[in-house]
Amino acid sequence: MTQSHPRISKAVIPAAGLGTRFLPATKATPKEMLPVVDKPAIQYVVEEAVAAGLGDVLMVTGRNKRPLEDHFDRNYELESALQKKGDAGRLAKVQESSDLAMIHYVRQGDPKGLGHAVLCAAPHVGHEPFAVLLGDDLIDPRDPLLQRMIDVQEQYGGSVIALMEVAPEQIHLYGCASVAPTGDGDVVKVTGLVEKPDAAEAPSNYAIIGRYVLDPRIFDILRKTEPGRGGEIQITDALQQLAADEKVGGPVHGVVFKGRRYDTGDRGDYLRAIVRLACEREDLGPDFRTWLRSYVAEEMQGR
Repeated sequence: MTQSHPRISKAVIPAAGLGTRFLPATKATPKEMLPVVDKPAIQYVVEEAVAAGLGDVLMVTGRNKRPLEDHFDRNYELESALQKKGDAGRLAKVQESSDLAMIHYVRQGDPKGLGHAVLCAAPHVGHEPFAVLLGDDLIDPRDPLLQRMIDVQEQYGGSVIALMEVAPEQIHLYGCASVAPTGDGDVVKVTGLVEKPDAAEAPSNYAIIGRYVLDPRIFDILRKTEPGRGGEIQITDALQQLAADEKVGGPVHGVVFKGRRYDTGDRGDYLRAIVRLACEREDLGPDFRTWLRSYVAEEMQGR
Protein backbone atom coordinates (compact mmCIF):
# COMPACT_ATOMS: atom_id res chain seq x y z
CA MET A 1 0.00 0.00 0.00
CA THR A 2 1.26 3.46 -0.88
CA GLN A 3 2.04 5.52 2.21
CA SER A 4 2.36 9.27 2.67
CA HIS A 5 5.87 10.56 3.26
CA PRO A 6 7.50 13.98 2.99
CA ARG A 7 8.46 14.88 -0.58
CA ILE A 8 12.19 14.76 -1.19
CA SER A 9 13.71 18.04 -2.36
CA LYS A 10 17.36 17.95 -1.27
CA ALA A 11 20.42 16.17 -2.60
CA VAL A 12 23.77 15.71 -0.87
CA ILE A 13 26.94 15.16 -2.90
CA PRO A 14 30.02 14.15 -0.88
CA ALA A 15 33.05 15.68 -2.63
CA ALA A 16 35.81 15.81 -0.03
CA GLY A 17 37.93 12.89 -1.23
CA LEU A 18 41.58 13.35 -2.13
CA GLY A 19 41.44 11.46 -5.42
CA THR A 20 44.74 9.67 -4.80
CA ARG A 21 44.10 7.10 -7.55
CA PHE A 22 44.38 9.89 -10.12
CA LEU A 23 47.61 11.50 -8.93
CA PRO A 24 49.36 13.58 -10.12
CA ALA A 25 46.34 15.01 -12.00
CA THR A 26 44.52 15.56 -8.70
CA LYS A 27 47.42 17.20 -6.87
CA ALA A 28 45.91 20.64 -7.51
CA THR A 29 42.64 19.75 -9.28
CA PRO A 30 39.72 18.10 -7.46
CA LYS A 31 38.97 14.66 -8.87
CA GLU A 32 35.35 15.75 -9.30
CA MET A 33 36.54 18.35 -11.82
CA LEU A 34 38.27 15.85 -14.09
CA PRO A 35 36.55 16.13 -17.49
CA VAL A 36 34.37 13.36 -18.88
CA VAL A 37 34.54 14.35 -22.54
CA ASP A 38 34.03 18.13 -22.16
CA LYS A 39 32.18 18.41 -18.85
CA PRO A 40 33.48 17.79 -15.32
CA ALA A 41 32.19 14.62 -13.69
CA ILE A 42 30.50 16.57 -10.88
CA GLN A 43 28.25 18.40 -13.34
CA TYR A 44 26.76 15.14 -14.60
CA VAL A 45 25.86 14.29 -11.00
CA VAL A 46 24.21 17.66 -10.32
CA GLU A 47 22.27 17.36 -13.57
CA GLU A 48 21.01 13.95 -12.46
CA ALA A 49 19.76 15.37 -9.17
CA VAL A 50 18.01 18.25 -10.93
CA ALA A 51 16.40 15.88 -13.45
CA ALA A 52 14.88 13.99 -10.50
CA GLY A 53 13.38 17.22 -9.13
CA LEU A 54 16.06 17.92 -6.50
CA GLY A 55 16.99 21.57 -7.02
CA ASP A 56 18.52 22.06 -3.58
CA VAL A 57 22.02 20.57 -3.62
CA LEU A 58 24.56 20.47 -0.79
CA MET A 59 28.15 19.60 -1.62
CA VAL A 60 30.27 18.30 1.25
CA THR A 61 33.75 19.50 0.35
CA GLY A 62 37.22 19.70 1.83
CA ARG A 63 40.41 21.65 1.42
CA ASN A 64 41.52 22.44 -2.15
CA LYS A 65 37.97 22.07 -3.48
CA ARG A 66 37.44 25.74 -4.34
CA PRO A 67 37.32 24.97 -8.12
CA LEU A 68 34.00 23.18 -7.49
CA GLU A 69 32.48 26.41 -6.20
CA ASP A 70 33.99 28.40 -9.05
CA HIS A 71 32.58 26.02 -11.65
CA PHE A 72 29.01 26.43 -10.43
CA ASP A 73 29.38 30.20 -9.97
CA ARG A 74 29.15 32.94 -12.59
CA ASN A 75 32.27 33.90 -14.54
CA TYR A 76 31.44 37.38 -15.71
CA GLU A 77 34.75 38.00 -17.48
CA LEU A 78 34.47 34.82 -19.56
CA GLU A 79 30.79 35.43 -20.27
CA SER A 80 31.52 38.99 -21.40
CA ALA A 81 34.32 37.83 -23.71
CA LEU A 82 32.10 35.19 -25.32
CA GLN A 83 29.27 37.65 -25.66
CA LYS A 84 31.50 40.16 -27.45
CA LYS A 85 32.62 37.42 -29.85
CA GLY A 86 29.02 36.49 -30.53
CA ASP A 87 29.73 32.91 -29.43
CA ALA A 88 26.25 32.10 -28.18
CA GLY A 89 26.84 28.34 -28.10
CA ARG A 90 29.80 28.40 -25.73
CA LEU A 91 28.19 31.18 -23.69
CA ALA A 92 25.16 28.95 -23.08
CA LYS A 93 27.43 26.10 -21.95
CA VAL A 94 29.26 28.36 -19.52
CA GLN A 95 26.03 29.72 -18.05
CA GLU A 96 24.42 26.29 -17.84
CA SER A 97 26.43 25.15 -14.83
CA SER A 98 25.69 28.31 -12.80
CA ASP A 99 21.95 28.09 -13.51
CA LEU A 100 21.50 24.39 -12.75
CA ALA A 101 20.47 24.44 -9.10
CA MET A 102 20.67 26.19 -5.75
CA ILE A 103 24.01 24.83 -4.58
CA HIS A 104 25.32 25.08 -1.02
CA TYR A 105 28.65 24.01 0.44
CA VAL A 106 29.90 22.70 3.77
CA ARG A 107 33.42 21.60 4.72
CA GLN A 108 33.90 18.10 6.08
CA GLY A 109 37.15 19.01 7.80
CA ASP A 110 38.67 15.67 8.78
CA PRO A 111 38.21 12.91 6.17
CA LYS A 112 36.46 10.39 8.42
CA GLY A 113 34.59 8.46 5.75
CA LEU A 114 31.36 8.60 3.78
CA GLY A 115 29.20 8.22 6.87
CA HIS A 116 30.84 11.26 8.45
CA ALA A 117 30.44 13.25 5.21
CA VAL A 118 26.71 12.48 5.18
CA LEU A 119 26.48 13.48 8.84
CA CYS A 120 27.93 16.88 7.93
CA ALA A 121 24.73 17.47 5.94
CA ALA A 122 22.43 17.12 8.96
CA PRO A 123 21.96 20.86 9.69
CA HIS A 124 21.07 21.55 6.06
CA VAL A 125 18.81 18.53 5.54
CA GLY A 126 16.88 18.82 8.80
CA HIS A 127 14.08 16.30 9.27
CA GLU A 128 13.38 15.52 5.61
CA PRO A 129 14.32 12.43 3.61
CA PHE A 130 17.12 13.24 1.19
CA ALA A 131 19.21 11.80 -1.61
CA VAL A 132 22.96 11.12 -1.60
CA LEU A 133 24.79 10.93 -4.91
CA LEU A 134 28.42 9.83 -5.14
CA GLY A 135 30.41 11.46 -7.91
CA ASP A 136 32.33 8.32 -8.93
CA ASP A 137 29.15 6.73 -10.33
CA LEU A 138 27.63 8.43 -13.36
CA ILE A 139 24.18 7.15 -14.27
CA ASP A 140 23.04 7.57 -17.86
CA PRO A 141 20.15 10.07 -17.99
CA ARG A 142 18.20 7.62 -20.16
CA ASP A 143 18.01 5.33 -17.12
CA PRO A 144 16.36 7.45 -14.37
CA LEU A 145 17.56 5.45 -11.37
CA LEU A 146 17.27 8.27 -8.84
CA GLN A 147 13.69 9.05 -9.77
CA ARG A 148 12.79 5.39 -9.34
CA MET A 149 14.45 5.35 -5.91
CA ILE A 150 12.49 8.42 -4.84
CA ASP A 151 9.25 6.75 -5.95
CA VAL A 152 10.13 3.62 -3.95
CA GLN A 153 10.93 5.70 -0.85
CA GLU A 154 7.61 7.50 -1.13
CA GLN A 155 5.85 4.14 -1.38
CA TYR A 156 7.61 2.22 1.40
CA GLY A 157 9.19 4.93 3.58
CA GLY A 158 12.51 4.37 5.31
CA SER A 159 15.65 4.35 3.16
CA VAL A 160 16.41 3.09 -0.34
CA ILE A 161 19.77 2.06 -1.78
CA ALA A 162 20.82 1.35 -5.36
CA LEU A 163 22.00 -2.20 -6.03
CA MET A 164 23.65 -3.80 -9.03
CA GLU A 165 24.56 -7.43 -9.60
CA VAL A 166 28.31 -7.88 -10.04
CA ALA A 167 30.56 -10.86 -10.62
CA PRO A 168 31.37 -12.70 -7.36
CA GLU A 169 35.07 -11.90 -7.72
CA GLN A 170 34.21 -8.18 -7.76
CA ILE A 171 32.01 -8.05 -4.66
CA HIS A 172 34.95 -7.33 -2.34
CA LEU A 173 35.14 -3.87 -3.91
CA TYR A 174 31.63 -2.89 -2.77
CA GLY A 175 29.22 -2.83 0.09
CA CYS A 176 27.07 -5.95 -0.23
CA ALA A 177 23.40 -6.58 0.62
CA SER A 178 21.43 -9.64 1.64
CA VAL A 179 17.92 -9.26 0.25
CA ALA A 180 14.39 -10.66 0.13
CA PRO A 181 11.92 -10.21 -2.76
CA THR A 182 8.98 -7.82 -2.73
CA GLY A 183 5.95 -7.47 -4.97
CA ASP A 184 7.90 -5.18 -7.30
CA GLY A 185 10.27 -6.90 -9.72
CA ASP A 186 13.08 -4.34 -9.42
CA VAL A 187 12.67 -3.75 -5.67
CA VAL A 188 14.05 -5.93 -2.87
CA LYS A 189 13.91 -5.64 0.89
CA VAL A 190 17.36 -5.34 2.40
CA THR A 191 17.81 -7.64 5.39
CA GLY A 192 21.52 -7.08 6.01
CA LEU A 193 24.58 -5.20 4.78
CA VAL A 194 28.32 -5.72 4.97
CA GLU A 195 31.12 -3.46 3.72
CA LYS A 196 33.52 -5.01 1.15
CA PRO A 197 33.27 -8.67 2.19
CA ASP A 198 35.50 -11.45 0.93
CA ALA A 199 33.82 -13.33 -1.91
CA ALA A 200 33.44 -16.46 0.23
CA GLU A 201 31.64 -14.49 2.96
CA ALA A 202 29.43 -12.27 0.78
CA PRO A 203 25.71 -12.86 1.36
CA SER A 204 24.93 -12.16 -2.32
CA ASN A 205 26.35 -10.55 -5.44
CA TYR A 206 24.18 -7.45 -4.98
CA ALA A 207 26.61 -4.53 -4.73
CA ILE A 208 25.72 -1.09 -3.42
CA ILE A 209 26.40 1.61 -6.00
CA GLY A 210 26.59 5.32 -5.32
CA ARG A 211 22.96 6.36 -4.93
CA TYR A 212 21.00 6.51 -1.69
CA VAL A 213 17.66 7.95 -0.58
CA LEU A 214 17.84 8.19 3.19
CA ASP A 215 15.48 8.70 6.08
CA PRO A 216 16.74 11.59 8.25
CA ARG A 217 16.81 9.32 11.29
CA ILE A 218 20.03 7.92 9.88
CA PHE A 219 21.76 10.97 11.37
CA ASP A 220 21.02 9.68 14.89
CA ILE A 221 22.61 6.36 13.93
CA LEU A 222 25.66 7.99 12.36
CA ARG A 223 26.32 10.07 15.48
CA LYS A 224 26.74 6.81 17.39
CA THR A 225 28.47 4.75 14.69
CA GLU A 226 32.04 3.79 15.51
CA PRO A 227 34.72 3.77 12.80
CA GLY A 228 34.59 0.54 10.84
CA ARG A 229 36.46 -0.79 7.84
CA GLY A 230 39.45 1.39 7.01
CA GLY A 231 39.07 3.26 10.29
CA GLU A 232 36.25 5.32 8.76
CA ILE A 233 32.60 5.88 9.65
CA GLN A 234 30.79 3.77 7.07
CA ILE A 235 27.31 4.56 5.80
CA THR A 236 26.91 0.82 5.25
CA ASP A 237 27.25 0.16 8.99
CA ALA A 238 24.55 2.71 9.78
CA LEU A 239 22.20 1.27 7.16
CA GLN A 240 22.80 -2.21 8.59
CA GLN A 241 21.36 -1.01 11.89
CA LEU A 242 18.29 0.37 10.11
CA ALA A 243 17.83 -2.88 8.18
CA ALA A 244 18.15 -4.93 11.38
CA ASP A 245 15.51 -2.95 13.27
CA GLU A 246 12.80 -1.12 11.32
CA LYS A 247 11.64 0.63 14.48
CA VAL A 248 14.85 2.67 14.48
CA GLY A 249 14.24 4.40 11.16
CA GLY A 250 11.97 2.44 8.89
CA PRO A 251 12.80 -0.35 6.48
CA VAL A 252 15.63 -0.40 3.95
CA HIS A 253 14.80 -1.33 0.37
CA GLY A 254 16.97 -1.67 -2.68
CA VAL A 255 16.32 -0.83 -6.32
CA VAL A 256 18.12 -3.32 -8.55
CA PHE A 257 19.61 -1.28 -11.37
CA LYS A 258 20.25 -2.87 -14.77
CA GLY A 259 20.87 0.29 -16.77
CA ARG A 260 23.93 2.17 -17.95
CA ARG A 261 26.44 3.15 -15.29
CA TYR A 262 29.82 4.76 -15.83
CA ASP A 263 32.38 4.22 -13.08
CA THR A 264 34.83 7.13 -13.03
CA GLY A 265 36.52 6.17 -9.77
CA ASP A 266 38.99 3.82 -11.44
CA ARG A 267 41.46 4.99 -14.09
CA GLY A 268 40.60 2.25 -16.57
CA ASP A 269 36.86 2.62 -16.11
CA TYR A 270 37.23 6.40 -16.31
CA LEU A 271 38.79 6.06 -19.76
CA ARG A 272 36.13 3.58 -20.84
CA ALA A 273 33.41 5.97 -19.65
CA ILE A 274 34.85 8.76 -21.79
CA VAL A 275 34.96 6.51 -24.85
CA ARG A 276 31.41 5.26 -24.35
CA LEU A 277 29.96 8.72 -23.79
CA ALA A 278 31.91 10.25 -26.68
CA CYS A 279 30.68 7.50 -29.01
CA GLU A 280 27.08 8.32 -28.09
CA ARG A 281 27.38 12.07 -28.63
CA GLU A 282 25.64 13.33 -31.78
CA ASP A 283 28.31 15.99 -32.35
CA LEU A 284 31.32 13.75 -31.68
CA GLY A 285 30.12 10.18 -32.11
CA PRO A 286 30.17 9.62 -35.89
CA ASP A 287 33.74 10.82 -36.48
CA PHE A 288 35.02 9.36 -33.22
CA ARG A 289 33.53 5.91 -33.89
CA THR A 290 35.07 5.89 -37.36
CA TRP A 291 38.48 6.72 -35.91
CA LEU A 292 38.06 4.19 -33.11
CA ARG A 293 37.23 1.35 -35.52
CA SER A 294 40.28 2.22 -37.60
CA TYR A 295 42.51 2.39 -34.53
CA VAL A 296 41.31 -0.96 -33.18
CA ALA A 297 41.73 -2.59 -36.60
CA GLU A 298 45.31 -1.32 -36.86
CA GLU A 299 46.10 -2.53 -33.36
CA MET A 300 44.73 -5.98 -34.12
CA GLN A 301 46.77 -6.22 -37.31
CA GLY A 302 49.91 -5.21 -35.43
CA ARG A 303 49.68 -8.13 -33.01
